[in-house]
Amino acid sequence: MADHVYKKIEITGSSPESSDKAIQNAIAKAGESIRNMRWFEVVETRGQIDGGRVAHWQVTIKIGFTLD
Repeated sequence: MADHVYKKIEITGSSPESSDKAIQNAIAKAGESIRNMRWFEVVETRGQIDGGRVAHWQVTIKIGFTLD
C-alpha cells in the first residue's frame, strides 16, 4: 500500500429535501473540480424554518482527497 498525503477542504451543501441530499449535492459539486476524493465528515448541520417547518437544510462537510 502506497503512502498517501491528504488535503481537506470545507464546503456547505444545501437542499430543500433532506440533510442527506445536502451532503450529496456538496459532494457532487466538489467532484466536478476535485479528483481523488476519499472521505467526508459532517462538521455542522443547520436549516431554515418557514411556517414552523423545516424549509431548507444546510450541511457543512470536510472532504479529504489525496494529492497527485
